[in-house]
Amino acid sequence: MERYGSDVEVDEQRTPLIRRGREEEVQKAPACGSSRYALALLSSYGFFVVYSLRVNLSVAMVDMLNNTHQSNTNHSGTVCPRHSNPAVRKHNHTASVYNWDSETQGWILGSFFYGYILTQVPGGYLAGRFGPKWLMGFGILGTVIFTLLTPVAADLGAGYLIAVRVLEGIGEGVTFPAMYTMWAAWAPPLERSRLLTISYIGAQLGTVISLPVSGEIIFYLDWTYVFYIFGAVGLVWFVLWAFFVFDSPNTHPRISEQERLYITSSLKNELSTSASNIPWRSIVTSMPLLAIVVAHFSYNWTFYTLLTLLPTYMSDILGFSIQQNGFLSALPYLGCAVVAVLSGQIADYLRETRKYRTVIVRKSFTLIGMIGPAVFLVAAGYTGCDYTLAVTFLTISSSLGGVSASGFNINHLDIAPSYAGILLGITNTFATIPGMVGPVIARALTQQNTIEEWQIVFYIAAAIDVFGAIFYAVFGKGTVQSWAVHTSFYHAD
Repeated sequence: MERYGSDVEVDEQRTPLIRRGREEEVQKAPACGSSRYALALLSSYGFFVVYSLRVNLSVAMVDMLNNTHQSNTNHSGTVCPRHSNPAVRKHNHTASVYNWDSETQGWILGSFFYGYILTQVPGGYLAGRFGPKWLMGFGILGTVIFTLLTPVAADLGAGYLIAVRVLEGIGEGVTFPAMYTMWAAWAPPLERSRLLTISYIGAQLGTVISLPVSGEIIFYLDWTYVFYIFGAVGLVWFVLWAFFVFDSPNTHPRISEQERLYITSSLKNELSTSASNIPWRSIVTSMPLLAIVVAHFSYNWTFYTLLTLLPTYMSDILGFSIQQNGFLSALPYLGCAVVAVLSGQIADYLRETRKYRTVIVRKSFTLIGMIGPAVFLVAAGYTGCDYTLAVTFLTISSSLGGVSASGFNINHLDIAPSYAGILLGITNTFATIPGMVGPVIARALTQQNTIEEWQIVFYIAAAIDVFGAIFYAVFGKGTVQSWAVHTSFYHAD
């Protein structure tokens, strides 16, 4: 084989010969009952917890506000008629309510990301240095503890609640970089899309389940129980994670020898031989990495805008009750979860058949998963009070976003598997900015809660989405970069 330059463009048609040679030594380990798929399921549960704790405040916020105060501040003449609540609450609410204006609400909803952004790059570095298992475990455990303290913080004042949300963000900030570091040691190249979409579907399921369940909890109990119940679910996850997860196949005491050899052999020519010598200059000047940064930032602008404000839109514009709100707000993320898993299967199939190069698959899935959502998000702003059409367009928009899970979102592992956690930390640092400023800007633009104001919010998100997709399509790569390895011989996929 030959030595390649700084941007490694390997003829992937040579790969089957290499792969066939390896398969003579080590057969592919079956998926059923395997340790790598068990890791995918447990990590999926972990991301379920992460997103449940992240989004439950969005639903609780609707019930935490003083309704009398809110009705006096709503001057919109174009807001849709409110739907009558079909049921009567079973219990009287004893939890406190607060007179927070829309600007304060925006800061509370966005405060999580001010902590989240701080631990992205450190999370990737620490995971590579000390191992991802306990970093992710204690990160989520810390978030669970502060979630349980949320009702106390809210009673003390908006400032205390903001502080608690910042601390939750600090804990959650290490989770994605840690998990990418874990997958760099666990995911065979041609199973990346499958394993990672199973793993990260937990994030979508956390949103899908926590939104309606939070609405039901608030309806029958009160908003404080949202944080207590989901906090308890997080404690159960930590116990399972502590006992059943290990940093790598070589440290797992119960993995089969066939699976261990299959994983390590498939990765031996992609992983760096020096974990301590991090090529920071090459990383920060890498154009393929910049392409992922721009795409990740752009996608998250739309994602976080809807994640934090969709319950508010459902309530203030479409007029749904707290019960209806949770279920309808969850529909877009249910569609996203289903599409993400399907796209992972299709992406790996296209790569396994060798009909399409990795870079083509990643770019195609990114374009569909970003431009599609932009179109339907804008369309949702022009449905007026057609509730069915509005929810349908928002659901299609978010569902198509699931396609990008097999696009730029996995590309870190394609270009530098050895430093995937660090790369994810870098891209997620920039991608967290929309979560910090998006809700604040959106609430500042929608103080009167008119449909016209929300149309502006949707236009901004769509324009950023389209720009990110085009930038990635031009500058993205699908092969391992030379600075990511310390050997001339490796398998570029």
